Amino acid sequence: MKMLTEEQVAAFRRDGFLFPVPMLSEDETQAHLEALERYEQWLGCPLPQAERKWVTMPYAHLPWFNALVRDRRVLDIVEDLIGPDILVWTSTFWIKEPGSPNVAAWHQDNAYFGLDPSEQVCVWLALTDADSKAGCMNVLPWQGTPRILHHAPGKVAASINRGTQTVVEPFDASGQVAMELKAGSFSIHHGLCMHSSAPNEAGHRRIGLGLNYIPAHIRPTASIRMAAMLVRGEDKGENFDLIEPPVDECGPTALALHEDIVSRYGTNYNEQMAHHDREFAGAN
Repeated sequence: MKMLTEEQVAAFRRDGFLFPVPMLSEDETQAHLEALERYEQWLGCPLPQAERKWVTMPYAHLPWFNALVRDRRVLDIVEDLIGPDILVWTSTFWIKEPGSPNVAAWHQDNAYFGLDPSEQVCVWLALTDADSKAGCMNVLPWQGTPRILHHAPGKVAASINRGTQTVVEPFDASGQVAMELKAGSFSIHHGLCMHSSAPNEAGHRRIGLGLNYIPAHIRPTASIRMAAMLVRGEDKGENFDLIEPPVDECGPTALALHEDIVSRYGTNYNEQMAHHDREFAGAN
């Protein structure tokens, strides 16, 4: 193990999540907030008002974001949990404006990812304080053997989940834990860990960055070839088209790559939603 204790790894295996992990200094956090402001100026609007594609896969066209997904302080933790051969699968801005009614309904990341086996982990890095008032992430420790639960899309209109999906089979939420984070720290949760978040009732933007990692042996089940970035070790599985870090911020080459991988991801996501519906319709 590089960073975590045996007790921390055991807790993650038992519960499906771990927090908080300090990472960025105040100066680093401020620099990333300024980079986000520069990005929103380029877009001409706040990210929550922008087209969905600009929220997704920023590691493909923003060098400062790409540096975060490759930061050893993150990768050393991730390696302790999923092994030394690591790919970045997706990345996302999760921003709630002050007073925003938006929530994240109860869901599991891997429900619509189409990854076999389900061994993805998500690092959620806070650039501003994310406490319960600001709508931090709430998680449920695993109840028995983790599995993909039945989800349905379009059930919670204010949800920021891509498919506005939520878990629709019975579950006990009484043991939920609020993963409150200070700016510059992160949490990490497994793709089968159920989580949600409430509206932002604080007076500041709640800004989080979702960094999704998978071990290189993972196989995507999509009908098209998917893309990922090797950030540590070797790509022994060779199941993805590997992409390189961007050189220029929002440069033409990076933007073309971003458009390509966002399109592929959208196709896969829609396929997985349909597959999930068929699978649970058959089970019922």
